[in-house]
Amino acid sequence: MHIITLFLLLLYVKTYNMSALSDFVKTRRKQLGLTQEELAEKAGVALTVIRKIEQDKENLSLTKVNQVLQMFGHALGPIKAHYASRMG
Repeated sequence: MHIITLFLLLLYVKTYNMSALSDFVKTRRKQLGLTQEELAEKAGVALTVIRKIEQDKENLSLTKVNQVLQMFGHALGPIKAHYASRMG
């Protein structure tokens, strides 16, 4: 991934706080009646990935986060420079 794209992605995540991601995953998981273990199994990730997401941890793999988000029809990705300039 290009260094500027990576920077913009990190800026996006920091700007919107990991708690938005955490709240989304936890809420959707509960709406579907899944335990953390069940979501991890269905998404094909380790239980620790789900726990890290729901606990607002920032040291997450984008690939793993997207595996979880795909369960809900969503994904995270890099943002374009002109969007980043509008956030600041």
